[in-house]
Amino acid sequence: MTLTELRYLVAVADLSHFGRAAERCHVSQPTLSTQLMKLEESLGVPLVERTTRFVTLTPIGANVVAHARRILEEADQISELVRHRHGTLTSVLRLGIIPTLSPYILPLLLDQLHQSFPELRLVLREDLTANLMAALDAHALDVLLLALPEHPGAYRAMPLFLEPFCFACPAGHRLSNRPAVTERDLADECLLLLDEGHCLRDQALAVCGEQSREGRGPSDDFRATSLETICEMVAAGLGCTLLPAMAVPHLTARHRRLDVRPLVAAKADRRIGLLWRSSFPQGEDLEELGRFIQGRLPDSVKRIGAAGGSADSVAAGRPQRRQIPA
Repeated sequence: MTLTELRYLVAVADLSHFGRAAERCHVSQPTLSTQLMKLEESLGVPLVERTTRFVTLTPIGANVVAHARRILEEADQISELVRHRHGTLTSVLRLGIIPTLSPYILPLLLDQLHQSFPELRLVLREDLTANLMAALDAHALDVLLLALPEHPGAYRAMPLFLEPFCFACPAGHRLSNRPAVTERDLADECLLLLDEGHCLRDQALAVCGEQSREGRGPSDDFRATSLETICEMVAAGLGCTLLPAMAVPHLTARHRRLDVRPLVAAKADRRIGLLWRSSFPQGEDLEELGRFIQGRLPDSVKRIGAAGGSADSVAAGRPQRRQIPA
């Protein structure tokens, strides 16, 4: 049994396809198939079920893959011990980010990140929180930038900033001239929220509490998958919504029929930060990335702690700080 054979097995487990697994591993499909059969022969059990229609793991194969992931990560730590002699953020980093954050924060970071760390190859994936967490657990991603949740298991987390929510309504709305909108003001409003699965939807519902009227009016038959679409509906007078502060300049520039007011409520912000597996060998690199992000945030958000702060541990049933639902 070799590390190479284990890498081939994990690739097949991730992609459920021999051809794509071979492409990921930069070998031919016959080579990958032959090596996997050698691994099965050495272990004396079938690891992969092969048919003309699909490829899947056997039950024992799934257990072997779980151990293989840990073994490969430990092996990567050895490489990291050597790599750190040559600097920080100098290799591939796979970053997952939620869609209600990525369009608004990435333009502030990417050019300067490349200039500051020219050897870094950043691979980005935008997706919903649940999908990103699954990819993180499967070792398909290295780190997530998201609204920090409380999850089962153990992770490392670096809180970066608090992002307030704002109230958005059509121009001329009854609340458009208020100095601030309160939770009680929301009682008579039809809130247009993102579809199920978006963490921002759950956070907005947490802000509204018992006051929420989400689901009445036009939102009965329509659920949006982007803040852009939500703002189109609000600008057309179909309801109101809550927006994260970093999205406001971009969205109001495109939708001039929107009025945006500050929101005063018990849970009127979300805590954004980096989250990664405790076993990930490049923790120092991720903390450096976190400090880099904190140094380039707009005034609309509030930085958490000192830029040189270290990551917290997040464990099941033991939240370290106030959590925002995800």
